[in-house]
Amino acid sequence: MSNIHPTAIVSEQAQIDPSAMIGPYCIVDAGAVIGPECILDSHVRVYSPTRLGRGNRVCHAAALGCEPQDLTYTPDKAKPLRIGDHNHFKEYVNISSGVKEDHGTVIGDHNYLMNNVHIGHDCVIGDHNIIGSGTGFSGHVSLDHHSFVSGHVAVHQFCRIGAYVMIGGVSGISQDVPPYCMASGQRARFVGLNLVGLKRNGFSAAQRQAIKQAYRTLFRSGLRQDNALQRIRSDMELPEVRAIIEFAENSRRGMVSAE
Repeated sequence: MSNIHPTAIVSEQAQIDPSAMIGPYCIVDAGAVIGPECILDSHVRVYSPTRLGRGNRVCHAAALGCEPQDLTYTPDKAKPLRIGDHNHFKEYVNISSGVKEDHGTVIGDHNYLMNNVHIGHDCVIGDHNIIGSGTGFSGHVSLDHHSFVSGHVAVHQFCRIGAYVMIGGVSGISQDVPPYCMASGQRARFVGLNLVGLKRNGFSAAQRQAIKQAYRTLFRSGLRQDNALQRIRSDMELPEVRAIIEFAENSRRGMVSAE
């Protein structure tokens, strides 16, 4: 237990891996799990029943697994916040526990959350995402993987953001954002493909062209969405195009529209 600073308050009922480091004035509740090689810098609060995997860095004054901002919440309804491996949470990050979904709130692996990010209850965050300073996710939001959400973005509850997406700063997301694209605006609209992100992640020119053609049909053909999806389905069989079709067909809030 020599890796725990003497000013930290750590419950005897918390599970702390011997390799974890807990800094000054941190508080770790009973039932919390801190995995191997995790670092809690200072003034970090980890509420029960939060579970951290391996190699997570939690910076000053972050709060993990705190009470959901939901008026129906009572302590008996709490669902765990589950955090994977090698995430980096900057100063004042705030992540709520779950309240309504059995899976609770879920953070995957290798995510980077900048300062003052808020992740609401029952959100599911995938892997390798970057979320900019001051951005807030309402409850039940899902973010796939390898996406970049810029600073001061507001995401409406139940919205879905696909993989390899880039969201412009100070955007308001009130509908689903499909994979591989960019969206921006006070009520965000489709503004093109996330070409920089696709190139950085090894998408070939042929893959990028197929994605571009699929979105041209979806947003620029003048067809109803179901007819546009049928045309896309008949024209292309690439996995990336199938991902676009599947995302659109499973959208509960409708997708962002083009300019």
